Amino acid sequence: MSKLNQLQQLYQELADQAAKLPLANSASDFVPGEGNPDAEIMFIGEAPGYHESVEHRPFVGKSGKFFRQTLAESAQISEKDIYISNVVKVRPPDNRDPSPAEIKAYKPFLDKEIGLIQPAIIVTLGRFSMAKFLPEVKISQVHGRLHAVRWEGRRLFVLPTFHPAAALRNGRFRELFVQDLTKLPKVLAWVKDHESNFALADQVKATLL
Repeated sequence: MSKLNQLQQLYQELADQAAKLPLANSASDFVPGEGNPDAEIMFIGEAPGYHESVEHRPFVGKSGKFFRQTLAESAQISEKDIYISNVVKVRPPDNRDPSPAEIKAYKPFLDKEIGLIQPAIIVTLGRFSMAKFLPEVKISQVHGRLHAVRWEGRRLFVLPTFHPAAALRNGRFRELFVQDLTKLPKVLAWVKDHESNFALADQVKATLL
């Protein structure tokens, strides 16, 4: 079975459990991941907003458009080459922060997405997705720095950055967000050159940042 078919099967499993999952009233409430199943870069946000819940696509509102524009214009990365998802798959009321219980409930689905995509780099957008891999750090201190982590028995390279909504609200965060995405092609090239030797990951701080 292809990755695409496995992802479609995963989303159907999600829809079938609508009655058991927090925030969801029906299968139509879910916003699945989107993108290339063979993507080398996977972006993970926190939860859908209003526009995402209407269009059933991640990052299509004002902050999503800013994110996609920055990706194309500053990083020179095509949407057809990435995969985008969220920690929580349903919009929280009034766009509030997702609760720990909600994050836990949707964890198995995100974990399976990551396992199927097997990206070279995961870019976390905001503190909730960053906390999945780097739970006890501040985003202002680690954004734009590549981290080699052991997660669920596998090796992952994680690059945290600000959520695009925060970048739109704060001029300094916006500048840093654009800088972080701009370096992605160089970071990806470094990871592909060094992924066979996990111990070398810390050298990225000296070579790229």
